[in-house]
Amino acid sequence: MARKPTIYRFAVTVSDIDAGRYQDLNLTVALHPSETLERMMARLLAYCLNAEEGLTFSKGLSEADEPDIWQHSLDGRILNWIEVGEPSVERLRKACGLAERVQVYAFNTKAGHWWATQAKDLERLGIRTLRLDWDALVALGKMASRTMALSVTISGEAAYVAADAGTVEVSWQILNPAQASNST
Repeated sequence: MARKPTIYRFAVTVSDIDAGRYQDLNLTVALHPSETLERMMARLLAYCLNAEEGLTFSKGLSEADEPDIWQHSLDGRILNWIEVGEPSVERLRKACGLAERVQVYAFNTKAGHWWATQAKDLERLGIRTLRLDWDALVALGKMASRTMALSVTISGEAAYVAADAGTVEVSWQILNPAQASNST
């Protein structure tokens, strides 16, 4: 019998200093049996960085044809397709045909090698690609509990995540500077 996902509930206060955006979010996130806590926290952070009306977590790893996070318009168009990890160029090319905007949040120890081999194709496709600090995601994963309150303060190219268990600064690097002018 297949294992079921583990459910996490987050009460998140997002303060995006640069954008002047302040939100309170109640998020339910399913940790897929094959997913790590670091990846789940990377998904949570990507959601917070893009929180807008219509943004939702998809079935993710359970559904091969869906991104980790996406945003739909009221008429059903896909406005934002967000991948967390190091997806293939073929997958991203398909996403570009379906969505108005495609973003990648690369995060693990092999993200540098992935970018080095995919950079030209991703830049040609106009995909905004960020690399999240791996050590910070490891620290966030250690803080994770099934129910938790978080405060996420975004400023520049960093998010300060505070919880009862501590505070972690998660920085990122925009891998394709041509796309840097887009909002986080």
